[in-house]
Amino acid sequence: MDVSSASLRVLCQIAESGSFTAAAAQLGYTQSAVSRQAVALERSAGATLFERRTDGVRLTQPGLTLLRHARTILESVDAAGRDLTGEAPGTEPVRLGLVPSAGPVLLPAALARLARTAPLVRVTTREGTTPSLARALRTGSIDVAVLTSRPPHRPPDGESPRLHTTTVQDTELLVAAPATGTFAGRTSVHVDELLDAPWIAAPASSAESLLGVWPGLPGRARIVHSARDWLAKLHLVAGGFGVTTIPEGLAPVVPPGVISLSVQGAPPEIRRVLVARLPGGATPAITAVTEAITSTARP
Repeated sequence: MDVSSASLRVLCQIAESGSFTAAAAQLGYTQSAVSRQAVALERSAGATLFERRTDGVRLTQPGLTLLRHARTILESVDAAGRDLTGEAPGTEPVRLGLVPSAGPVLLPAALARLARTAPLVRVTTREGTTPSLARALRTGSIDVAVLTSRPPHRPPDGESPRLHTTTVQDTELLVAAPATGTFAGRTSVHVDELLDAPWIAAPASSAESLLGVWPGLPGRARIVHSARDWLAKLHLVAGGFGVTTIPEGLAPVVPPGVISLSVQGAPPEIRRVLVARLPGGATPAITAVTEAITSTARP
């Protein structure tokens, strides 16, 4: 297979941008030049690498396989260039995706540690659901992601080869309730008591089930407020307007007026927090980000 580093950069940019036109704008090429590079790359690979759709371009499975190797090759090419010129390494960008529950506690602690241990690594972040972030990893629009899973803790997606994952922690799901009212002074609640509770939940979507209602209750739960933002939900709880679920890991940022209750009469609901990336070797910057995230969960 005979390919150039320029064609591999085109592949990476198409994967990230989602269209030939957007990739061309980012690279400073014409759209036709990018299209020609894509066709030449497919011819050299002997496989269809791009799925051309009305809403843009997606990489096929062979395209994703080549993308994984392309990133490793380009990292080596860039490193060789720096060594030959004697250029000091500059900042190393890492695009981090994370589920919303990782933002309030895990992210600030990880970034603070990273600033001490790897000051040249520059992290940018975006939020998303676990399914959407897994897709973003596959297409190359992010480099690493903090995801969650529930038992039996299957892989984040069904694609092959599997994403490389590192477990950060297992955290129990709790119920956040007003400190005054029905559950005042309590540390636990029986699942049967939750049937008549007013719930504050994030709306369900095709990518994510209803969040904020105790598992097993959706369909029977009385939802009185809908909000995606954790802070909004918890302040509604503090105001006495309902209850919601909360991962145990968010306990440090629970506002005054909110108590966290374990649930009795039902199996414990454990949520696993993971760091995921594409399979294969990780760059030093991605390794540093992964270590900063996992270290925040250590006692």
